[in-house]
Amino acid sequence: MQLNEIIWKEQFVEKLEVKHGVYTDEVEEIIFSKAHFRRAQKGRVKGEDLYVAYGQTLSGRYLVIFFIRKGNAALPISARDMTKSERKYYERQA
Repeated sequence: MQLNEIIWKEQFVEKLEVKHGVYTDEVEEIIFSKAHFRRAQKGRVKGEDLYVAYGQTLSGRYLVIFFIRKGNAALPISARDMTKSERKYYERQA
């Protein structure tokens, strides 16, 4: 998947930082790296499906990022540390 841009909405940035301790630079590292992407759910609006990105930051943190794809842009709505099962899934995909 080729994504060229990230659309940040303040409400989601605050949720990432306060609730999950994930920062925008970590999300960008994963979205623009060789992350594993999969479609999680068909969107209510045509062409705006929910996707999940699995990846590892440069500091070694394993994150899962939930975002809405809008063309070649990603609108992150949530992100958190991977669970044990998600990490196993990610390592099998790599």
